Amino acid sequence: MPADLAVIGLGPYGLPLAQAAVAAGIPTIGYATGPEAGSLSPAELRRMRSTGFRPCTDPAQLGRVRTAVICAPTPRGADGELDLGQVEAAARTLAERLRPHTTVILESPVLPGTTEDLLRPILERGSGLRAGRDFHLAYSPNRTDPGSRDHTPAPRVIGGLTPACTESAAAFYGRLTDKVVRARGLREAEAVRLLETNFRHVNIALVNEMAVVCHELGVDLWDVIRCAETKPFGFQAFRPGPGVGGHGVPQDLTGHASRGLRMVELAQQVNERMPHYVVQRAAALLNEHGKSARGARVLLLGVTYKADLADQQGAPAHEIAVRLMELGASVSYHDPHIPAWHVLDRPVPRADSLYEAAAAADLTLLLQPHRTYDLQGLSVKAQLLLDTRGATPTGAAHRL
Repeated sequence: MPADLAVIGLGPYGLPLAQAAVAAGIPTIGYATGPEAGSLSPAELRRMRSTGFRPCTDPAQLGRVRTAVICAPTPRGADGELDLGQVEAAARTLAERLRPHTTVILESPVLPGTTEDLLRPILERGSGLRAGRDFHLAYSPNRTDPGSRDHTPAPRVIGGLTPACTESAAAFYGRLTDKVVRARGLREAEAVRLLETNFRHVNIALVNEMAVVCHELGVDLWDVIRCAETKPFGFQAFRPGPGVGGHGVPQDLTGHASRGLRMVELAQQVNERMPHYVVQRAAALLNEHGKSARGARVLLLGVTYKADLADQQGAPAHEIAVRLMELGASVSYHDPHIPAWHVLDRPVPRADSLYEAAAAADLTLLLQPHRTYDLQGLSVKAQLLLDTRGATPTGAAHRL
């Protein structure tokens, strides 16, 4: 059966799209742009194959679809900017096979202007076709919520190079969700992702700063949040943590506009300090109990960036482990989703028995409250427990 859709990039953006498409009965091919091809389990692959999904390694197949969606990752580079290398490579691969009347959609996180100024020229040069005339070009911000139990498709925002481009992309997403929101154009749709990502990081930074101040004042921030979230307007609850990981990279637009987003720049600074603050709190707790960080046995629980996922992208656990090691602590970890973990090119010992390891450790740091953890039992077994997520019962552990 010929495919209607090609998803280019099967990482955290492309794989959920491919799964949603095959669930909607759309024959789909998935073209991997990197090592993320291995993220599908054999069982998932068999199930998706049975409903019309085909993993693809032959780029010629990309020229036989009606819709091609580029979902390549755009990680932060060494200079702090988004690395668009995989998006460019995907666009060049597609351009050589692009046929007239195809709808091309970019879902990767990018800054406003990228679809028109970067993607469009690559597609036009490589294909000899013209966007808006010979093929449709649009942007849709990916709204995947990894690990969420709510499988209701989120509304999709669409912005096209032309009104016809917008309508073509809207017709595709209309097969996946009940609500499609049309932006005025490409740049507006790109800016939606920018606003949504920065909103998350800024609000997390606010509660992270509140966590530091409330600890100094002897105020239970978790109780403050519990009470505040009862307000039915003007407030949305965010919770502090040891840092902010994930694939949504905040951008302050410095170098891209005459004026950067100063609030975002400050939020980045606050959030990037949290691993250091967690280690400070850990050392202080050890001192309060007559122990030094040097030589202390510290167990890290949950080293992924989000609970119940195997994804470690940007997880603060790495920096926390490094700082603890620099203090001379003996670090081990437990995570049901991560069978092996390396820090500073050295393997970190993995605890086989969670409760025995917690009982033996001088300090246990809860970084991600995976559902498999019995937090009440853990708080009883651990000698000393620092909960960075406010997940343990009140009074059962020291909280961030």
